[in-house]
Amino acid sequence: MAVEKKGMEVDGVGSVGDKLPCKKLVMNGAELVVKALEDEGVEVIFGFPGGAVLPLYDALYYSEKIKHILVRHEQCAAHAADGYARSSGKVGVCVATSGPGATNLVTGIANAYMDSIPMVAITGQVVVSAIGRDSFQEADITGITLPITKHNFLLNDVEQIVPTIKKAFHIASTGRPGPVLIDLPRDITTMEAEYRPDMELDTPGYKIPKMQGRDALEEIAEVLKQSEKPVIYAGGGILRSKAQGELLSLAEKHDIPVTTTLMGKSCFPENHGLSLGMLGMHGTVYANYAVSECDLLLGIGVRFADRVTGNISTFAQNARVVHMDIDPAEIGKNVPVDYEVVGDIREILSSLLRLAPEKKHCEWNETIDGWKDKYPLHYDNSTDIIKPQYVIEQICEVTEGRAYVATEVGQHQMWAAQYYKSLMPGSFSTSGGLGTMGFGFPASIGMQMANPDATVFNIAGDGSIQMNIQELATIAQYDLPVNIAILNNQYLGMVRQWQEIFHGRRYSQTDMSHQPDFVKLAEAYGVEALKVEKKEEVRPAIEKAVGSKKPFLMDFHVEREENVFPMVPPGGSIKKMIRG
Repeated sequence: MAVEKKGMEVDGVGSVGDKLPCKKLVMNGAELVVKALEDEGVEVIFGFPGGAVLPLYDALYYSEKIKHILVRHEQCAAHAADGYARSSGKVGVCVATSGPGATNLVTGIANAYMDSIPMVAITGQVVVSAIGRDSFQEADITGITLPITKHNFLLNDVEQIVPTIKKAFHIASTGRPGPVLIDLPRDITTMEAEYRPDMELDTPGYKIPKMQGRDALEEIAEVLKQSEKPVIYAGGGILRSKAQGELLSLAEKHDIPVTTTLMGKSCFPENHGLSLGMLGMHGTVYANYAVSECDLLLGIGVRFADRVTGNISTFAQNARVVHMDIDPAEIGKNVPVDYEVVGDIREILSSLLRLAPEKKHCEWNETIDGWKDKYPLHYDNSTDIIKPQYVIEQICEVTEGRAYVATEVGQHQMWAAQYYKSLMPGSFSTSGGLGTMGFGFPASIGMQMANPDATVFNIAGDGSIQMNIQELATIAQYDLPVNIAILNNQYLGMVRQWQEIFHGRRYSQTDMSHQPDFVKLAEAYGVEALKVEKKEEVRPAIEKAVGSKKPFLMDFHVEREENVFPMVPPGGSIKKMIRG
């Protein structure tokens, strides 16, 4: 709990420590921050201390409600808070000091902004009188992060601390979620003020979008009734609004196949007969065909991003397009739509479920089942060389699709999206919008903190894992049972694949064959590890890692030049895929 000032006279009556209703609670700024965070229900903070935040860390020392996780790089504090938020539905919190500490958060904040993840980042700042003077470890972090936050605050008065924290959590978690930054000068954290938690929330100019387009819902229900070949295209907005139950009901009630974006993965059970898996550049053939041939496309909580649509002029050409989203700025931004509804996805789907009658689409689903039979995800598993897809299939089988999975960025990310069949909402975390190498490992730390009894995997490439491999110290220090599966092909795999296909196999600066012994490196940090070079060793290694309930690293040496297929060439039509 926050430290109380014992024996201090307030308004001439007794001490603050006395439990009398007339007494006021007076704290310094750092204690106000901690108390306000506790009142917001914060249980975990990820951070790295420094001079400008020492008073805050001193106050955290006494908190009995907040656990602080010391990362080894500030970027990882933001990614861990991101992974925590994705898998818990709560606001993630990270802390860094001023100057380089704050700027090291920038990539993680940008990543959360692109993927609409609720986060509050607290940064230290030089004293108010030194701001703007190029002081030691000063950086204009509010100016730097202005384009990548929903809002940010630079405090100059201790009285602003509590209301600002309340505003930050409200803004981060409502509407379209996103990161909010609070920049906290050091001298503000040592000044004193009364703690007043009952302050009215005042956010002028910030409006949560109310549902717009209720009339359109009736039209959509009628169009749905008439449609013979509908497809639901579901995105991360489903998970952010916790509407996975409504999505499942809509799909089953109307017998509509569901394809998801990379960000929407896990919003619909991927072992369901109506699941089409992911669509787009590395989506399934049958998902891309279904979207190309449908007569009604229900876009729910999606952005119609370029990696999904490919050539917009050929995207869903035969369909009437519905777009439902919390952010009105996304409606029609990339793809023209016929019907639009703005608002909370859960509320929208609940209303649509009441309006639309049940209907079966037997012929349409038979057509799709034919595509599934003819064009399944496939790879050549006949050799003795370990295929990366095989490793992910085995992870999925051992965990029965019920692990929390975080990925880095690259080929392994796409194979994980294709071959790990997620069954639990919020159980798959990946960097979708920014595509941040180094995201997955710290994100898996956040997921483990949010779900302490769950099995957590970080699926990584040998290139991405080295971006933030120092966090082996973090999982060792806190004994976090994160399982790291490195698909080691000794290349920057996705870049190499593009060089193979589009640049005549000129592998410029993608060879990663000079790399550390990951097993020895893990052991140096105190983490158990295995090198796996034979196919028959794959499953036993995974079973050993999962069974250990300890931090564990597996270095799988896989086929070096394996490619991710299907693949839609950049700017091409999703109907025309390289199938491999």
